[in-house]
Amino acid sequence: MEVLKKIKGHVLNNPIRLGIMVYLLSKGKSSFKTLQDLLEVTPGNLDSHLRALEKEGYVELRKAIMDRPRTIVVVTGRGVEETRKYLAELKRLVKDIEKY
Repeated sequence: MEVLKKIKGHVLNNPIRLGIMVYLLSKGKSSFKTLQDLLEVTPGNLDSHLRALEKEGYVELRKAIMDRPRTIVVVTGRGVEETRKYLAELKRLVKDIEKY
């Protein structure tokens, strides 16, 4: 299946990273703590996934001073575009499977 080749090794081919991006597509941005609670991961685990997404240009990590310093995760234009493409590939994969 050609679609499997396209998604294999993709940065979003991880449920935590995909969850981050799907949430950010709907919200635009999120606090680190909100993502951690939503995805039920440790701070170190979330940081690792966010760094992978940041390296690919999918998100930007910004510091904000509220009641205390906080990390805000913002989806980039590239992140929106690439996540939509990845989801389209998954949709295509499901359609291929349904043929059998």
